[in-house]
Amino acid sequence: MKNHQKEELRSRRDFLRQSACASLGVTGLVNVLANLRLITAASAQGAGGGYKALICLFQSGGNDSNNFLVPLGDVGDFTLRSDYEAARGALALPVTDPVTGDPVLNPITPASTTAFARHFEGEAMPLGLHPSCGGIAEMFGSGELALLANVGTLSYPVPTREDYINKTVPVPLQLFSHSDQQRQWQSSVSDKPFTTGWGGRAADLLNASYTAGSKVSMSISLAGVNSFQVGTAGGVAQYAVGTNGAITLAGYGTNYDSAYNDPEDTSLGYKNSDTGRRLEAFEKIMNLTHENLLEDQYNRIIRGARATEGGIGAALTAAAVGGVDFDTHFSNAQTKLGDQLKMIAKLIAGRNALGNSRQIFFCQIGGHDTHASMLPAHSNLMAELSGALLAFRNAMKDPGLDVFDDVTTFTMSDFNRTLQANGADAGAGSDHGWGGHHLIMGGSVNGGDIYGHFPPLKTGAGLDSNNTRGQFIPETSVDQYAAVLTKWMGAGSSEIEAIFPNLPRFDDPFSVASANLGFL
Repeated sequence: MKNHQKEELRSRRDFLRQSACASLGVTGLVNVLANLRLITAASAQGAGGGYKALICLFQSGGNDSNNFLVPLGDVGDFTLRSDYEAARGALALPVTDPVTGDPVLNPITPASTTAFARHFEGEAMPLGLHPSCGGIAEMFGSGELALLANVGTLSYPVPTREDYINKTVPVPLQLFSHSDQQRQWQSSVSDKPFTTGWGGRAADLLNASYTAGSKVSMSISLAGVNSFQVGTAGGVAQYAVGTNGAITLAGYGTNYDSAYNDPEDTSLGYKNSDTGRRLEAFEKIMNLTHENLLEDQYNRIIRGARATEGGIGAALTAAAVGGVDFDTHFSNAQTKLGDQLKMIAKLIAGRNALGNSRQIFFCQIGGHDTHASMLPAHSNLMAELSGALLAFRNAMKDPGLDVFDDVTTFTMSDFNRTLQANGADAGAGSDHGWGGHHLIMGGSVNGGDIYGHFPPLKTGAGLDSNNTRGQFIPETSVDQYAAVLTKWMGAGSSEIEAIFPNLPRFDDPFSVASANLGFL
């Protein structure tokens, strides 16, 4: 590391951060967050501020965002489209249909040129969204969705390609590895082994202020156990549900209909059958107190899970009678992602039964590791993404629900992919990249604009990390991106400092205008 960079690490902010929890060892971080939880709990009375839900949509495998947000042309001396076509080769998406001349991409017009200030002298670069992203383009145009350019995992800012090549700045551990980069996106800490997720840490600190009447965990996953919602020891535990509701105990039928006389009204008792008697005996055992501490704790966990099932069921019952036709809204989004967002929409509709005024959801769409046959695979993925988000937007804005202003959905992914194709024919794909483009959707989003900094697409120069393949160095860190989202949820400055211990290494996303991160 260069001397001037070592001196920068000795700044007051870095000293305070390192003294508090920069090591991110389990003990240090747990103690810091535990103390903050006590402070937050002590001041939680009267907190609330209405309902807010944050939805993390993870694009597993590494979304090729080079073909999500695409140059439409060159401007003056800036050869953005030409560079894109030269590098992408067989993967380049045309601007117009070669036969009909009709537009192929969905043109967008950002509200400002700030995203082009750093590399294009403020010249507005014409851009379009993937042909399958008509719904996303519509929401961008109506100001309901924003884009964030060239964001990714960073340990410190990496200003230039030379800094990367000469190793003058520390970079994330195991860069370009799927599993490591997924964990780092979900933890925001790219220079230490994984311990907790930033969604889990946020839930830990917000929980006391916003879940006074809680029946269900503040962290709900539609995609099983994930790193994003892992909290500290004694913090908020993530709770996984399926696209049909709570994941119930196996062996008792759907929603226990083989064991209860009426699953909707368990006070009517158990069926006079082997299955009914077995569930009755099981629940009696679970309600016993055991001298063995391990057995007793196991019983408590089971009782808590069964109670949570009831909370989820009550929320879905409330959603069903709330006047919102979810089936109609999602009729054109009957996909894996659509089904996840549909369940999230129902849980938001039944939020009063859950008892939380803050909720963090996690959902996931896989299939983005497109090393081959990228064009058809990516087209399907973009269609699934666009259709599901549009359906979810419509459900949130339904007059019977009307909570679009209170819900923010954002994307994350392992990494972008290489701008350069890994072949020259129609079956080509792309390999593991780095910085990429993401979206943020919601009524509170300052939509219709691009934030961060759109990069020049010159391979082997500029921001291309270490080769000629177009693995672009991110100019916005996950820490900065996530901090803005977490502040919207209600986290104060002290909570944000604890949740994102590496944030002081980067431009403050709230006070440094040149960071261009005012999307919320």
